[in-house]
Amino acid sequence: MDNRFFDHPILNSPYDHPARHWELDSTGQPTQQIIESRRRADFITAVPKPKKRRAEEGQQEIVFDEGIGLSTEIQQYDQTLIINALRAEVDKWRQLPDQASWQVTPETARLLRHWRHHDFSGIRPFFCQLEAVETAIWLTEVASHAGKTGKRFLDHLESAKENANPEILRLALKLATGAGNSE
Repeated sequence: MDNRFFDHPILNSPYDHPARHWELDSTGQPTQQIIESRRRADFITAVPKPKKRRAEEGQQEIVFDEGIGLSTEIQQYDQTLIINALRAEVDKWRQLPDQASWQVTPETARLLRHWRHHDFSGIRPFFCQLEAVETAIWLTEVASHAGKTGKRFLDHLESAKENANPEILRLALKLATGAGNSE
């Protein structure tokens, strides 16, 4: 049987904003349809269907506990909601043509211009690397000027920091920018 999803799983260049994705059904199985947009962040794992299956057995879902007792079988705390909302805000900010409206320091603006427009002759950054740095910049320099929207993300990070690790912002920024020296 022809399965284009497994024959050609990669649809986008690693250097560009993802523009297409393979559609998956509710069980994570490919529908063989290409959707002309970036896939939303979600918890899915596409796996081939088993060739033989015993009687129609329903597979139980695993409840992923985030560690502070918010998730139950009835209601699961979904981090992907905040990830998708933050991606949308960073996308809108990235598309601002006038750097005066970026609300960043002059040095950050210079770095953004370089990363976004430099004609790299050798190794160039992948889109996901730029997006990670842009997200870190948006959260540290722009969010505080973004009204209720920015406050929502900053409050979320503050809550996560208090519940998990007071150093989480510093560690997250190190990971986003290459996980260099920890000191």
